Amino acid sequence: MQGSSRAAVARGQEVLDAVLSGGPGGAVAGRPDAAALAEDLFGVESALGSSAALRRALTDPTREAAAKAELVSRLLTGKVSNGAVQVVRALVEQRWSAERDLVDAIEGLAVEALAAGAEQAGRADAVEDELFRFERLVAANPPLREAVTDRRADPAAKRDLVTGLLAGKASPETVRLAAHAATGARGQRFDRAIEDYLKIIARRRRQLSATVTSAIDLDPSQRERLASALGSIYGTTVHLNVVLDPQILGGIRVQIGDEVVDGTVLRKLEGARRLLGG
Repeated sequence: MQGSSRAAVARGQEVLDAVLSGGPGGAVAGRPDAAALAEDLFGVESALGSSAALRRALTDPTREAAAKAELVSRLLTGKVSNGAVQVVRALVEQRWSAERDLVDAIEGLAVEALAAGAEQAGRADAVEDELFRFERLVAANPPLREAVTDRRADPAAKRDLVTGLLAGKASPETVRLAAHAATGARGQRFDRAIEDYLKIIARRRRQLSATVTSAIDLDPSQRERLASALGSIYGTTVHLNVVLDPQILGGIRVQIGDEVVDGTVLRKLEGARRLLGG
């Protein structure tokens, strides 16, 4: 997103946080149902995603902000929660670099709301782990990957497939996010959507996520030591997503964002082979 859209998202974030806290500026007294708020925002995202005319009306820079906010109130009041109306009103009052940025922002805030609910319930770590593992499972299973990512397939069928696979085995927030990613919302690939959701969750929790590739699983003490060491380096909490890959033979590979530290045996052997070949 460009400058004006980033500023608009920041304003929406402020209002969402106020609504979630139930504090000054919140939509209702007391803390609202974060999952219900997320569901309302996903619904608004879907409506805007399917209506170019409505997107244009709500992002038109020549139209008064108050008029756009009033349009939101007329369209949404009574259909979604007051908190959702408040968040969307705040968003449309801002200037946007592109129409689609508004839809992206609403989806991101819906994910934030679900993440907030997971935090309140003590499930935030579980949601990160489950989303990461499910995306890897889909990637490693060609028939499942085809079923989940086929853009010609009925989105509702894909949503039902994912829900059926995860129901009773994962947190409700994980099930909802994985199902939403499978519908191809905003035309995104399944793996990219999950990656974006994980980034949003990590950012909300003010931590980094590290993908750790190891030949064998790490026991709890090893995970704790590695997370602590990475936290000391990066100055913040680091959540580990562990991938098992026997082909690396030994050692570990750690990736945080674009930074990679490869200490695997395979990497060292390849280096030695290049050196000898030279």
